[in-house]
Amino acid sequence: MNQAKNKDYLLGINQSELERLRFQQTVWGPVTNSLFDRIGVTTGWRCLDVGAGPGLVSSELRTRVGEGGEVTALEPGEFYRGTFAQEIENRRWTNVRIINGPAEEAALPEGHYDLVFIRWVASFVPDLEKFMLRLFTALRPGGVIAIQDYYYEGLALHPRGGPWDRMPDVVRAYYRYGNGDPYVSGKLPALFREHGIRLTEFHPTQLAGGPDSGVFGWADRFFTVYTPIMAEKGVITQHQAKELMADWVAHRNNPDAIFFSPIVVDVAGVLEKK
Repeated sequence: MNQAKNKDYLLGINQSELERLRFQQTVWGPVTNSLFDRIGVTTGWRCLDVGAGPGLVSSELRTRVGEGGEVTALEPGEFYRGTFAQEIENRRWTNVRIINGPAEEAALPEGHYDLVFIRWVASFVPDLEKFMLRLFTALRPGGVIAIQDYYYEGLALHPRGGPWDRMPDVVRAYYRYGNGDPYVSGKLPALFREHGIRLTEFHPTQLAGGPDSGVFGWADRFFTVYTPIMAEKGVITQHQAKELMADWVAHRNNPDAIFFSPIVVDVAGVLEKK
């Protein structure tokens, strides 16, 4: 496999990806909302949504914190910032703002937020500790940092035995191609402990379903788009991509097929008071 590194966001910032993210929220939004329920996000909280994209989670947070709270969406992609800015204007929210830039460079207030939330961002960053330390400083004492990200095991299609059995290794290679880490969630508890964050959540989730399920549709929207892209970038060959997609389509057309998602881990902790 080609070991060249690509600093661009691996999943793109465009209309097609926006539609995929919207569908993704219908599938995984309940998992995120369950985490927010357990954390106790409520009226008046000040929340930071890191890598907010088009603001799908930020909108949920705004619903929870109400008029008396605040939501900051941190997003480096101009297209997504513009999309969410229009949503903020349409809904006449006065306590939601958007900040441009990656977390490592953003002008964030120190000791301010009740919640810092990061979903499917940490696995893409090249320097996890630098990224997380900047966010730790934005938490108030007693504030919560919560991450939802992969421990990239569990991905599978049933029945097994075809080329698609190789897909977990292919996706892990794609993450590493972009300087990411498909096992990032496993590193977070140690990082929390080293920096005064008391671990309160380490909760894995795996979704599974047949061709008519939401999670199968979510996977279809990812693999039909990004398998050819992985071939274009040299992570796999064009021949391998055709084999993988042919096997995927065969499963998609099999009413007895089952897709198993990779493991997504909820990791949360509280900044101990000094």
